[in-house]
Amino acid sequence: MDLVWPAAAWALWVATLAAAFKASSRHEARRQAHEEPVPAPVAELLRGMRAQEVFHAALVELAGRGWVTIEGDRLSGNPPPDEQPRPYERWVLDRVRARLAGAPAAPVTALMPEASDLDGGFLPLVRRCAIELGLARRRWPSMVVPVLLAAALVVPWYATVAAAGLSWPGMIATMVCLVAGIGLLMGGRGFVPTAGGREVAESGPASPGQEWIFTGSGWRDGEIQPAEALPHGSGRQEVTGHVVKRWVESDRHFIALHDGSSRKATAFQVEEGLYHDVLPGDAVKLLVRPRNGTVVRVLAHDRHW
Repeated sequence: MDLVWPAAAWALWVATLAAAFKASSRHEARRQAHEEPVPAPVAELLRGMRAQEVFHAALVELAGRGWVTIEGDRLSGNPPPDEQPRPYERWVLDRVRARLAGAPAAPVTALMPEASDLDGGFLPLVRRCAIELGLARRRWPSMVVPVLLAAALVVPWYATVAAAGLSWPGMIATMVCLVAGIGLLMGGRGFVPTAGGREVAESGPASPGQEWIFTGSGWRDGEIQPAEALPHGSGRQEVTGHVVKRWVESDRHFIALHDGSSRKATAFQVEEGLYHDVLPGDAVKLLVRPRNGTVVRVLAHDRHW
């Protein structure tokens, strides 16, 4: 079985794909000179937060500008201020009004749209805002490139099947074509943070001790204390709770944990891998060194959404 030509065809397609990605990264959008403040939902999106966290960030930011009022875990509407909301904020306000259905107030959790609604309607508007601010860009200006790359998969696939038939090389080639083709078409033009967007993603919140995130754990006031402030003995201890926020400070990664009953959440330093693995709302059980507030090992981890 001669697979020289199929191997050459696959190598050519991979080289074309690499060249397309390299060409797409030559020109990055740059932030405008006046350096607009980054909206909290855009920053949360760039940090990789889930749609629910991005939606809550939009609610909190709208509350700070007087569009709504949040007291404890309940939200009520206000007369609109004399300003125009951003497109994604208008989307949020429309959904909030619809779910309030004339009621004066409702629990924040009851106002959360369905995940499909957030993914299909809300997040594209936040991404558009990130692109307009120069914090992200489309990988390609149109769908032509991903469609052509997906269509070009036919050449190495046909060469492999013609040479190997339905043996394992042919079946592997078919699976690779399906996965790669669907990935290119589903990914479309892509959404890629620029250098400015990556800087925002790595910087963390401006005031991490004051950022409010509702997770259902009972944490309300937003106060965070360092692990060193807790009473502790020697050695390692197990701690359990909900992750209520995460941030990066001086290249160190932190998460704040709330046990469901205390007035304050507690901050722990974590490795970068764990930082990217957990998100606010997740329930975790950690083994920590309380004297310096570092996490030694994750003993249990459950997703909230």
